[in-house]
Amino acid sequence: MSDEPENLILVYLHRIDQKIDRLSDDIGDLRQRVTSLDEQAARIRGDMVAMSSRIDGIRQRLDRIERRFDLVGSEAP
Repeated sequence: MSDEPENLILVYLHRIDQKIDRLSDDIGDLRQRVTSLDEQAARIRGDMVAMSSRIDGIRQRLDRIERRFDLVGSEAP
């Protein structure tokens, strides 16, 4: 009889409290990971903007070269 807990409700409440603590830790980890993913996505967007700008510059240079050497036909692209 002495092995039985005095109050079963307190035992279950303690277990629930432990599970909530673990869930809270897991949520903290997930927040860090989501923040990291957001930062990576922002960097990727910045890289894409930079690449687009470079491509536009290359396109302008190519257009100038084509006009200079009269490589442009009567059709406009």
